[in-house]
Amino acid sequence: MKFVDEATIAVEAGKGGNGCLSFRREKYIPKGGPDGGDGGDGGSVILVVGESINTLIDYQFTRYHRAESGEQGRGRECTGAKGEDLYLQVPVGTTVFDVDTEEVLGDLTEIDQELVVSQGGFHGLGNTRYKSSTNRSPRQTSKGSEGESRNLRLELKVLADVGLLGMPNAGKSTLIRSISAAKPKVANYPFTTLVPNLGVVRVQEHKSFVVADIPGLIEGAAEGAGLGIRFLKHLVRTRLLLHVVDMAPYDDVTPEHAVRAIAAEIEKFSPTLASRERWLVLNKLDLLPEAQQKEVCAQLVEVLDWKGPVYNISAIKSEGLKPLCHDIMTWIDARNEAEAEDEELAEAELALKVQMQHEARENVEAFKLARIARKRAGVEQEGDDFDDFDDEDGAEFIYAE
Repeated sequence: MKFVDEATIAVEAGKGGNGCLSFRREKYIPKGGPDGGDGGDGGSVILVVGESINTLIDYQFTRYHRAESGEQGRGRECTGAKGEDLYLQVPVGTTVFDVDTEEVLGDLTEIDQELVVSQGGFHGLGNTRYKSSTNRSPRQTSKGSEGESRNLRLELKVLADVGLLGMPNAGKSTLIRSISAAKPKVANYPFTTLVPNLGVVRVQEHKSFVVADIPGLIEGAAEGAGLGIRFLKHLVRTRLLLHVVDMAPYDDVTPEHAVRAIAAEIEKFSPTLASRERWLVLNKLDLLPEAQQKEVCAQLVEVLDWKGPVYNISAIKSEGLKPLCHDIMTWIDARNEAEAEDEELAEAELALKVQMQHEARENVEAFKLARIARKRAGVEQEGDDFDDFDDEDGAEFIYAE
């Protein structure tokens, strides 16, 4: 399986058809006059959100896309056929950038949403259009205009209400399996999760939310260590972060160090993302003696001086999950109601999302440039995989399982 969350493509709209220069030539009509028709409009290139597509893998192999040009006009005032529009399907959550200007052309977040990324050329005019009382035999026509050409970068960010973050092997995949129908791979070793997973959590009838499980983070993730730089950007679309902590780690990394390390990486990647609502979820309590569970959790909260909500759970045994899911749903409903009633709050939330995406994009671009420089200098550091990297195309991040 491949998960591709970024692709660079070139699109070109169709050219407009030229106008026709023609005069009527019929028996018994010696001066028939002009009858040249207009050309057809060129087809546009349109991105449309497809329900059945969830990666950008197809655009890694086919990078040039061109819409059909319009036909030329014909005699007898016949208009040329319009070029067919070219529809390209993309997944929900795709952001479209113009590579040359770095302009954000659109953010596609709903099924069947469309975005015209390359406008077709306008049709040329036939000589019939130039007929007048003083110019009865015009020999003037116009050519169809060229269609727009663009170089686009497509970035996919998963859409979710809640994002899970934490060290590798913290139990994030087990948690999402326990509270939803998602079935990510679970195993007793780090980096089991190599691609983001989405799960829908149904709290009660007509009450549900979407949770995203991204690959585990390690120290240095914001600089490219591990898999972090590839998937940290998916968190910018979430509204609530659940920081999952392994309370019985298999190595020397203490829960306190794990929490502080991940918080530091989020801060480096996007200060705005670090300021979002974050809840502490203390997992794998079933591996601790029952008499020590509350004491160990309380000590961690005290050492961290944690002010936000804390939940003690065992994902594998489904203990403590109902209160967690219920509180998440309550929090989401309250935020939705507040934003619906307060226009300023809704605008502030939108501004935060834009700021987070800007910070994430800057961080990713800086990493790409540094990685290109290391490749050209022949210097490799942890996290680099030059076999899967093309600096001429601008750093394609493809991770295959």
